[in-house]
Amino acid sequence: MSSEVAVDHRHQAYALLKADAEKIARLIRVQMDNLTMPQCPLYEEVLDTQMFGLSREIDFAVRLNLINEEDGKKLLENLEQEMNALHEASQNS
Repeated sequence: MSSEVAVDHRHQAYALLKADAEKIARLIRVQMDNLTMPQCPLYEEVLDTQMFGLSREIDFAVRLNLINEEDGKKLLENLEQEMNALHEASQNS
């Protein structure tokens, strides 16, 4: 495989992971926008499941050397910060 093709695969892998992370971020934002509604344990479970799935995707991409481990950690850390904000907001409402 040429280095140009390898670089393209890395860009594609990161773009796909980033898109999946953005979907989860949208779920978090929707929940935060609707905090006037009672907290839904099912919704929290869906978010946890989505986060776990993304972490497995990232681990797989790192093992294939498609993304840098640090980049994967940053994607997860950003989402975890948003989830923490959601949990804090739900505790204060």
